[in-house]
Amino acid sequence: MKLDDYQKFVTSVTSIESKSLHNLEGRLMQLDNKVNIATLLTAGIGISSEGGEFNEIIKKCVFQGKPLDDDTIFHLKRELGDIMWYWVNACSALDLDPNDVIKENVFKLESRYPGGEFDAYFSENRKEGDL
Repeated sequence: MKLDDYQKFVTSVTSIESKSLHNLEGRLMQLDNKVNIATLLTAGIGISSEGGEFNEIIKKCVFQGKPLDDDTIFHLKRELGDIMWYWVNACSALDLDPNDVIKENVFKLESRYPGGEFDAYFSENRKEGDL
């Protein structure tokens, strides 16, 4: 496939909110009636960005010879703090208690791993509704 044909294809399968500021604004207003969409966007983009920064440090240690010393661990610690900052913003945007989010995660994992320990079978073969 030629790149110009692919570009036309991509345009045809892209939502109108992704192609039009007017449509995006309308959708954001709809969503803002349900949650604080500005904070949710900040949180989602921030979690992704900070996760990338965290992984960048790990990549340099594993593949580029960066030492995994106290300074590097401190840098990783700070990036984890940034991730948590955005995570709490996401909880706030969705009006969720962070403690309830953690409880739900524990419930989900206990349900997924009935023996209480990681099992590769259950990791790959999940119950219906376990995403």
